[in-house]
Amino acid sequence: MSFPLPGRFLPLAPRTFRALRHRDFRVLWIGLLVSLTGRWMQSVAQGWLVLRLSDSAFQLGLVGFCQFLPVLLLALPAGVAADRLPRRVTLLWTQAAAMVFALVLAALTWLDVIRVWHVALLAFATGAAGALDIPVRQSLLQDLVGREDLPNAIALNSLAFNSSRMIGPAIGGALLALTGEAAVFFVNALSYLAVLAAIRGMRHRPPVVPAERVSWVGEIRAGLAYAAREPRMRTVLGLVFITSVFGAPYTILLPVFARDVHGVDSSGLGWMMGAAGLGAVIGALLIAGGGGRLRAGRTVAAAMLVLGLALVGFAATPNLAAALALLVVIGGAMIVQMATSNTMLQLLSPPELRGRIISLYMLAFLGSAPLGSLLAGTLASALDTPRAVMIGGAVCTGGSAWFAGRIPALREAAQRFGRGRAGAS
Repeated sequence: MSFPLPGRFLPLAPRTFRALRHRDFRVLWIGLLVSLTGRWMQSVAQGWLVLRLSDSAFQLGLVGFCQFLPVLLLALPAGVAADRLPRRVTLLWTQAAAMVFALVLAALTWLDVIRVWHVALLAFATGAAGALDIPVRQSLLQDLVGREDLPNAIALNSLAFNSSRMIGPAIGGALLALTGEAAVFFVNALSYLAVLAAIRGMRHRPPVVPAERVSWVGEIRAGLAYAAREPRMRTVLGLVFITSVFGAPYTILLPVFARDVHGVDSSGLGWMMGAAGLGAVIGALLIAGGGGRLRAGRTVAAAMLVLGLALVGFAATPNLAAALALLVVIGGAMIVQMATSNTMLQLLSPPELRGRIISLYMLAFLGSAPLGSLLAGTLASALDTPRAVMIGGAVCTGGSAWFAGRIPALREAAQRFGRGRAGAS
């Protein structure tokens, strides 16, 4: 299954950052880089706080479940909202809400009245803001850079996310060791000011959607029907779901690996999360510099295979240096799979359905994360934490092999779908 992306493959060159020539995208990208660094700092402190309060891997999984549950509940209507509402104004509200929730978490922790249920409730509220934010922000990218630079913008968006994932946990772990969780949460709240200023400073005002509208339920059905008819879209969404449920939840259990397997403190946890972020940065740079005739199906299958094998190796090794190296591989493989899948889905989407198709990607990736977090926490409690991650890696490896065998059939089905659409028009 091949898929065209503009440009030629240049691993690291000016083309890698070509979407930044668009002023509004550049401003938004810088603001997001600052804000996301704060969010990753909070992620370290939040996991450490829950472990300190509860001493339970299951509670870690439960908080992760609460954080991602809103995506499962709200993804489909959020996709319609991304196609209906003014995207810039909506982003201002979602980012401001997330800042308020971070301030509340900081205050409760500083006052020493924080409980696990507080953390879970605020994680749910932040997840609800993010459930609306993600499809709106992703839909905005093509408005800001155009179709030609969209693949690069998606890759650079992933680069910002994962650069902050590399830097944020290390800073957060060090600050946590020096000052405690409350200061980290407060710094995260301040970081939202950067992205809020960036959004307010954008000059472009994307048009507000279609004059003719049906009901929200009808619009959701239209997005689902289109995705169900397109064979590549169906399969890619299925693989994203598998990776989210069985591969991604290793991040929820990292505090347990840090403390119980490798015997390190919060600073060590920061380095472990940062190692995965470093790998993701490398993967995002390769995707951003890529182009030409990218064989997207093979890329997704290979990335998922590497991810599964690396997860099994990470869970099996007691050596910290080997674990850090494998986390680099895990982070890179996951971002290559997800960025490639995201680009495919957006370029396959009609403009009027873009928000809804992105919401399906979000549902498959983030909406299924509560199931993965709960499953990982349950398996870690019933068996042990390394075995829980090993099982997830094995499932990802099997999913990759199944998908690789289906690539020729998917290519033929996609060609038939394309001919059917041409005949209908």
